[in-house]
Parts: sequence; structure tokens; C-alpha cells
Amino acid sequence: MGTVGTILSLPVLLRSVLFILVGIAGVVGAVLAATTREDAFEAGNRQSKWVWVAILVGSAIACLLPLPFVSWFGAVAIGIYYFDVRPQLSGIIRGSYGW
Repeated sequence: MGTVGTILSLPVLLRSVLFILVGIAGVVGAVLAATTREDAFEAGNRQSKWVWVAILVGSAIACLLPLPFVSWFGAVAIGIYYFDVRPQLSGIIRGSYGW
């Protein structure tokens, strides 16, 4: 029974590790957002800089909570920042605008 219990606990452990990593990515994203120029958020027609910092910090905390449903909301918000907002802001700051 010990081996079966170990095997059955692996998905729970994997989920916990993944959400901890996503939570760390949220904290790093909050630092990146805090160091990004304020006018880039306005030029990209996004929420303000400090709103994104708050979203990312709140999402990082949500990922570390033992509530699976809330953790997914945090992970999605962090993903939106990294895959939608951050690339657009980087393009604006570099002047390439995605070209």
C-alpha cells in the first residue's frame, strides 16, 4: 500500500510545485511591471502600471493558496501578463510595435 500511496500522491505534489513556480513567476512579473515605464502601459491601452503590479502580486498569492480553483485564476492572470501584456509593452519600449 505504501508504493500505491506514493504513486497517487505524485500528481498532488506536481500540482503544488507547478503552482509555486507560477507564483514565483507572478512575483517576478510584478517586479518587471513595477520597473516598466508608466507611459508604455498608456500607449498600449492597458491598465495602469500599479494596477498590473497589484494583479500580479494578488495572483502570486492566489497561486500559493491551497484552494485549487482560486489558484487557477491567479495562474491565468499571470499568463495573460507574460503572453499578452509584456510582449506588447516590450515592443512599445523598443519602438518595434510588433513589426
